[in-house]
Amino acid sequence: MEAAAPTTPVINLEQEKKEILNRYRGLLRSSRRKFDDDDKKMIRKAFNVAVEAHKDARRKSGEPYIYHPIAVARIVAEEIGLGATAITCALLHDVVEDTDISLKDIEGMFGKKVASIIDGLTKISGVFDASSSLQAENFRKMLLTLAEDVRVILIKLADRLHNMRTLESMERTKQLKIASETLYLYAPLAHRLGLNNIKTELEDLGLKFTEPEIYNDIDKKLKDTQAERARYIHRFIIPLREALHEQKFKFRIFGRPKSVYSIWSKIKNKNVPFEEVYDIFAIRVLVDSPPEQEKADCWRVYSIVTDFYYPNPDRLRDWVSTPKANGYEALHTTVMGPNGQWVEVQVRSERMNEVAEKGYAAHWKYKQGPGQERVEDPMEEWMKKIRESLSNPDSNALDFIDDFKLNLFADEIFVFTPKGEMRSMPVNSTALDFAFDVHSEIGTKCIGAKVNKKLVPLSHKLNSGDQVEILTSSKQTPKQDWMNFVVTAKAKSRIKEFLKEEKAKQIDLGREELIKKLHQNKVEFSDALVKRFANFLKLSDVTELYWRVSMGNLSNKELKDFIKVKDKKIENPQAPAQTLEELVSNKRGKSDFLVIGDSLDNLEYKLSPCCSPIPGDDVFGFITIHEGIKIHRVNCPNAIELMSNYAYRIVKAKWTSQKLISFLAGIKVIGIDKMGLVNGITQVISNELNVNMRYISFDTNDGTFEGNIMVFVHDTAHLTSLMKKLEKVDGVIKVTRVDTNQ
Repeated sequence: MEAAAPTTPVINLEQEKKEILNRYRGLLRSSRRKFDDDDKKMIRKAFNVAVEAHKDARRKSGEPYIYHPIAVARIVAEEIGLGATAITCALLHDVVEDTDISLKDIEGMFGKKVASIIDGLTKISGVFDASSSLQAENFRKMLLTLAEDVRVILIKLADRLHNMRTLESMERTKQLKIASETLYLYAPLAHRLGLNNIKTELEDLGLKFTEPEIYNDIDKKLKDTQAERARYIHRFIIPLREALHEQKFKFRIFGRPKSVYSIWSKIKNKNVPFEEVYDIFAIRVLVDSPPEQEKADCWRVYSIVTDFYYPNPDRLRDWVSTPKANGYEALHTTVMGPNGQWVEVQVRSERMNEVAEKGYAAHWKYKQGPGQERVEDPMEEWMKKIRESLSNPDSNALDFIDDFKLNLFADEIFVFTPKGEMRSMPVNSTALDFAFDVHSEIGTKCIGAKVNKKLVPLSHKLNSGDQVEILTSSKQTPKQDWMNFVVTAKAKSRIKEFLKEEKAKQIDLGREELIKKLHQNKVEFSDALVKRFANFLKLSDVTELYWRVSMGNLSNKELKDFIKVKDKKIENPQAPAQTLEELVSNKRGKSDFLVIGDSLDNLEYKLSPCCSPIPGDDVFGFITIHEGIKIHRVNCPNAIELMSNYAYRIVKAKWTSQKLISFLAGIKVIGIDKMGLVNGITQVISNELNVNMRYISFDTNDGTFEGNIMVFVHDTAHLTSLMKKLEKVDGVIKVTRVDTNQ
């Protein structure tokens, strides 16, 4: 009997059209972001262009090709949490490479931004052709040069995830190539970007196609032991659940198996059979806490866990105090459970869990709490900005990424602590960089190091595999020359911060010292006098003068010479009219308004010390002869005189919106002197977000006290909020704002 000829499956085009539309609607429903009308139009237009461009193309599975871009767009929207621009690019990501539509056509239809992202995606796709060998390091470097917009990489990850989910229909050699690339590059990349769910799925799928027998064996054993595992987890959890309820926690507690890939890694690395991998599962405790309480609550839960089960002291991992570079926060501990079995327990807040599971998109509904303010390195700073952008679901988020380029994959070395903990550092890192990486406090006190048991200087460059022990001294402080050899952002920023604080202290000391010197010479101190003294010594400003005094670099002769001529150098505000008009005209510029922006250092204006204006204050600019434009508060003590006598030198001024710059503001606190009051006040200031104290002094007199505090704030709203909180401290009667030079 003759074999029947293979039949071509009948394609129901009408049915496919309905399915395509259904998938498109599913995409729109799945997005976490609200779209305005322009967004909807752009996405619909991209969908129509993609449907038309791919209308004759089919995937290896026989499905219409358009299913793929819609699925990628859905991952981008739902699992990564990006907005309309990224969804548009995901729908169009294969159009330029696979159809007649050119990049110019895309630019004409959707603009430069979409075209540039599509261009990046097209170039990435072309790196690996069918015959090329895997060169992930080159690929990483190329990602850096191409990825002017991080969405290029995030969309590429979504593309790869969908390809992995539909890899069954590919031939074996293609499966191996794509799965190997995924394990080698894409899964680690997802990990570095904080997309843990995507990373885990990529790893499992990668193993499934590279080592199907191993994958299926572990998967089967996990299923076979599921009932036994569930009983053990239930027994383990019972006492914890009761204790957590008693402590009034809002929580979820459950056990979950490790991924197949992570179990395989344990089997391979520790050379043990499946049955001897003790952490096949982990117990996870998620507490629903406000951001300011998260850290404390995590430790309270840890305390409850260790009340019932003995912890292995070498297996505690505190990523709550110092989050991983990709933003992961949690407490991990391994405890001795029933039947003498070690069990891993992970404790984190619901917010931390969302970050761990879903990466950047997780926090569009949360605001940053005090515990997440510290920026450890450029990666963390980048992540923090992304989270802040995503905190507003209505914003067209991630457009800010245009301003900076991705710098994740600087070449790395791996070095070890004395206890064997591995840390990754950039190439050319020194012993001092390592000290700051361990802890800022250790960095500032570092006097040297032992590398592989041998003593080395701070500037010693580390190599992969080095074991480093840091030596410290309580007398050590950061030095200016440290900046010449550190390479990590964390070390540089901490050293700069310390030097800046020290300089500020020295300048304050120098001012006090100069007041004493003038007093000894029977000269009354004033700001105007000090400015003339700085001009007399040809110094750039008075801070340089104070610095010289504090360093002991001011001679008595210089002071005596100035005192002799000080009264001859009085600035005459009634300068020749023509010259002054020209000067005012030049400094005023064409605009009626002086906009006070972020970069104070780069512009020709200064904030006047007589009233210390901060953003939010009503201000004006006053054009001086020698010092550019001075910004004064409208209610400055000198404002009326300046406005009435020199109206032609007044410039209207307004603030731009700024959150990153801190301004010095003075606060006076009056109250009843009682135990714990000062502690209460400093506690409020310490807990206030982004407020740093520069100076604090308290005087008491017959049961009353008066305190003067100098703090750095962002604007008047920030200052007002702090003052209201101080008013609530028990014993405080009155809180007022004062000028910083009082």
